[in-house]
Amino acid sequence: MLTWAITFFIIAIVAALFGFGGIAGAATGIAQILFFLFLVMLVVSLIMHFTRRNRL
Repeated sequence: MLTWAITFFIIAIVAALFGFGGIAGAATGIAQILFFLFLVMLVVSLIMHFTRRNRL
């Protein structure tokens, strides 16, 4: 998921360089959503990992 966020960020940068403001804004928005979703999933995964590890 992080790779998709980075991909959309690069698309946004390239689109901004060529002057496509609408596409750059949309790609930036998608990249932000994917990045924050990645962070939430990372935190949940770490919490689950540490709780499972302590049970054993």
